[in-house]
Amino acid sequence: MHKILLFAFSLLFSLNLSAQSSDISLRSVTDGSYYPEYIYGVNPLNDGESYSQLSSDGKQITRSSFKTGKQTGVIFDVASVRSETSLPKIDDYIMSPDEKKILIKTQTKKIYRRTDTAVYYIYDVVNNKMEPLSEGGPQTSPVFSPDGNVVAFARDNNLFLVKLLFNNAETQVTKDGKRNEIINGIPDWVNEEEFSTKCSFTFTADSKTLCWIRYDESKVPVYEMQMWKGQSPKHEENDLYPHDYTYKYPIAGEQNATVTVHSFEIKSRVTRQLDVPLDADGYIPRIFGTSDETKLAVVTLNRHQDRMNIYMVNPLSGIAKLAVQETNSKYLRESAYTDLKFYPDGFAMLSERSGYQHLYWYNLNGQLLRTVTKGDFEVSAFYGYDPTTQKFYYASHEESPLKTAVYCSDKNGKVTRLSTETGSNSATFSKSMKYFMNIWSNLTTPPVTTLRDANGKKLATLVDNASLKTKVDAVAGQRELFSLTTADGVQLNGWMVKPRNFDPSKKYPVLMYQYSGPGSQEVKDAWGSGFYPGLIFESYMAQEGYIFVCVDGRGTGARGAEFEKCTYLRLGDLESHDQVEAAIWLGQQPYVDKDRIGIWGWSFGGFNTLMSMSEGRPVFRCGVAIAAPSNWRYYDTIYTERFMRTPQENENYNTISPIGRASQLSGDLLLIHGTADDNVHYRNCTEVSEAYVQADKQFQMQIYTNRNHSIYGGNTRNHLITRMVEFFNSKMK
Repeated sequence: MHKILLFAFSLLFSLNLSAQSSDISLRSVTDGSYYPEYIYGVNPLNDGESYSQLSSDGKQITRSSFKTGKQTGVIFDVASVRSETSLPKIDDYIMSPDEKKILIKTQTKKIYRRTDTAVYYIYDVVNNKMEPLSEGGPQTSPVFSPDGNVVAFARDNNLFLVKLLFNNAETQVTKDGKRNEIINGIPDWVNEEEFSTKCSFTFTADSKTLCWIRYDESKVPVYEMQMWKGQSPKHEENDLYPHDYTYKYPIAGEQNATVTVHSFEIKSRVTRQLDVPLDADGYIPRIFGTSDETKLAVVTLNRHQDRMNIYMVNPLSGIAKLAVQETNSKYLRESAYTDLKFYPDGFAMLSERSGYQHLYWYNLNGQLLRTVTKGDFEVSAFYGYDPTTQKFYYASHEESPLKTAVYCSDKNGKVTRLSTETGSNSATFSKSMKYFMNIWSNLTTPPVTTLRDANGKKLATLVDNASLKTKVDAVAGQRELFSLTTADGVQLNGWMVKPRNFDPSKKYPVLMYQYSGPGSQEVKDAWGSGFYPGLIFESYMAQEGYIFVCVDGRGTGARGAEFEKCTYLRLGDLESHDQVEAAIWLGQQPYVDKDRIGIWGWSFGGFNTLMSMSEGRPVFRCGVAIAAPSNWRYYDTIYTERFMRTPQENENYNTISPIGRASQLSGDLLLIHGTADDNVHYRNCTEVSEAYVQADKQFQMQIYTNRNHSIYGGNTRNHLITRMVEFFNSKMK
């Protein structure tokens, strides 16, 4: 009897463990328990055979083979470096062009999304010796000259040079930099955020001249954010009284920084302003050094961002010659200038002039030499050009908008697919273009990292995440891709996560997640789908009895310019219409309870949540809007005007907005925002909440002290997700 009872207890204990192991906890969703493994920080080296990496503990820079993935050496080691400074670890590094010197990054402090300050050291690889780059204070965005003998960096809105061949002699290049007034070489907030850059200075090919963009933001209006003491971290200086953080933030229709281009001839110490043709309210999103020291490539945009000029500017004479002009009837995508790549004999550019984004090849004078890709599909990334073989390597959606593969196009236009697995692929190529590291995943397979040769032959598997796949498969819901056709005849793509024990005869509540911003893509055959990788949050909610759905409406990417840009001048109108159409379609499915459909999103997704809940058709039981813009009048110039032009030109700012539609809000709403959001300001939350109050609409709010647009730190993210889940459960079950 004792043995039988013991066996029964053991069996029950085993069954309980099995039941527990098949459940996802909400804490495990947010703490990284289901994050995939990657090969981080791959930096291809000059030999064309190797790449460097910073070790996970930050103590070494290692060298590994592109052929095998095996470590072949140690380039830098904190334990053995000759230095008067003892470092426990390093944060990052920058190699000189000849790889004989390395800038070692330590004590990093974030400024905004991309910029930071840090204390850098200059490390001599041959002598194994390290010394400070500068004793004058932390530096920002240091850059080596092409010959590796000079380093330029920014500090306190000014530019400096350190001459390594002259005992690290330091020269101050500019002296007019002043906070909230003049910035030399480092973009202001809006240029950093919306042009995806953290450095606006470069050297000429002969290393003799430094060139930079100067931002005069003295007339840009100031934005103030109140900061409290808080916790994780605590700001003790705000213990008794909060303080205001002020910075220049141009909202739509207001004054931008005035930009000019300058050069500094290092030997003569002569500074010049270059004569770059530019509208009074125009932008300079990029400057590039080319292989010709007499040609500085300067990219300009008009304020509407429908005309881009690439000038070749002589940094000594200041004379500019137009090389390429790119125009669009609506707006130019950011990739037109962010993905420009220069080579000794030309440059590559992505353009959607055909209606789909494709790759074009020019010489330095701006003559189009070749249309590299063509067809009714989008090129999503350009990886590089091999001048010896005249081959181009890129990724595209040729197979499907939901799938991405790596391709090669040779000098005769023959296209070869290099990635073999179907799903989503991305690549990092060696400098010789002889090898590449491929990362592949699909909706149900976590990232698999392999090494391949230039023909696509697999040489080694570095990470397969097989254990993660087993772990997730044991708990995940039923994950699938689908498409629907709206009443307007528009075909939309989506993914869906059903409960593991899905019963088609039951009617389930549905939660819809979306982002919906211009050119974005949430629906793809990739492990990265969902709010957390692997649809693990969505699987948690499926475990709780929901069906979770995401649909990419009009305005999203990978389907060509017409589909993406049909929302021009009326952001939120068609996007919200399509989410409502998707909800109606879902409500017609036999396994969906049409009276229990909720929606949520973050940032633009939060905006579109509010828009969808006030579209006019009351299909949503409830919704959660996180860090949501509530009127594009409050958002920044560059992003907003790219899609809406200015408020002075477009009355849709007021009418097509959550505030403008406040009286039409239908369903229970939870607003979530961080008080220190430097991107979508907390004012968006306060103003829309006031609009709902005056429209007599009840709602809930959750505010996070001192949190930025990402709303994280300490227990914050876990609290947010728990709050959202509890809200949905209270309204939907």
